[in-house]
Amino acid sequence: MVRGNRWAATAAVLLGFFVVMLDVTVVNVALGGIGADLRIGIGTLQWVVDAYTLVLAALLLAAGAACDRIGARKVYLIGLLGFGVLSLACAMAPTGGTLVAARAVQGVGAAAVVPGSLTLLGAVHPDPAARARAIGLWGGAGGVAAAVGPILGGMLVTAVGWRSVFWINLPVIAVAVLLTIRAVDGTRGIAPRGLDLFGPGLSALGLAAGTWAVISAGEHGWGVPQLAAAVAAAGLLTGFVAVERRIPEPMLPPGLFAGRGFTVAVTVGFCLNVSFFGQLFVLSLFFQRTLGHDAWEAGLALAPQACSAVVAAPLGGRAAARFGVFPAMLMGLVLGAAGFAGTAFIGSGTAPLVVSGVTFAAGFGMAFAMPAATAAAVSTVPDELAGTAGGVVNAARQTGSVAGVAILGGVVAVDASPSGFRVAMLMAAGIFVVAATLVAAAARDPA
Repeated sequence: MVRGNRWAATAAVLLGFFVVMLDVTVVNVALGGIGADLRIGIGTLQWVVDAYTLVLAALLLAAGAACDRIGARKVYLIGLLGFGVLSLACAMAPTGGTLVAARAVQGVGAAAVVPGSLTLLGAVHPDPAARARAIGLWGGAGGVAAAVGPILGGMLVTAVGWRSVFWINLPVIAVAVLLTIRAVDGTRGIAPRGLDLFGPGLSALGLAAGTWAVISAGEHGWGVPQLAAAVAAAGLLTGFVAVERRIPEPMLPPGLFAGRGFTVAVTVGFCLNVSFFGQLFVLSLFFQRTLGHDAWEAGLALAPQACSAVVAAPLGGRAAARFGVFPAMLMGLVLGAAGFAGTAFIGSGTAPLVVSGVTFAAGFGMAFAMPAATAAAVSTVPDELAGTAGGVVNAARQTGSVAGVAILGGVVAVDASPSGFRVAMLMAAGIFVVAATLVAAAARDPA
């Protein structure tokens, strides 16, 4: 599996995951510049974020299956190269529509990189203890990307312009590709299994229709097109569930949800990203449009929240091991809810230390709860389904990101005043409270 230095191979894998996760957060700080330059409103800006995340969420499980079929190295390299080409397209986009389309196709590359990187990491480190440490680094790379994104994005947008947040991907991807070619051997695919041809398409179309309905309603109200899209989304997602129940090799095995613990864990993962990425979108616009910060200042204001993940994620993993997955999730959700509630009352006169404190608490709570949610999902299913379970949690998280930007962004699209911002942030807190209630019930009766 390793041609040269094992840690060179590890670096190759981590770099790809880092740049994909970086693109989730770095773009938020550039939204103000994108909107002003391309003359697009909040609705289109929501799609700049959501088009990428939507495709990523819809294709994660399918990309994981592709790793099994044709080899993780091949899938990983294809994903990296595709991501790089589409980063170039994003950087050169002349209109809002072109940028949204490029971001959507960029999500295809990202969907290939995420499961490919995790699979390769396991192959590079076959020893269980070494593998655990390497996976910890993998999670840390995502945390560092979240921390670096707002600061790097703010600096680049202020100094060079918003297009630079996409140009920066290219050298990182080039290094990752070269290291992968030189340091990582190919992995063999397994014997072909039944292929789920309909699941990915139905889920992607259903999510896209629902997302469009919510975003469009935020701009234009709930008219006939929006209601029709919502009905279509419900029908497509219902069809997805029906198909997954009937085919022999489903993308999403329905039996996974037989256990209450798994269902709660997936629901928590969804809720975490609804609140976090929804408020990240809203908060970035609030700092720039309402408080008058430039991109650099907005990035610095968001940095404490993003940096919290670097500290909170490993602590959350330790807490889950010591106290159990449900208590750890509950602690993170309660702290996150308090942080979001506090953030709702930020204004022009709020002291920077207070802003840092409440945003840090919100981000810390989210990152603290996530390792426990992932562990809960994996630990409640048979070993042979552990990989699939992890993929389901990640897909639920990305779907939550899409929903969060659509829903909370829709609130500020209707009311861009400080009161609209306050409502959106209180909604983020409320979603955490609902998730905490589910976790508390599951902790009392985990069966």
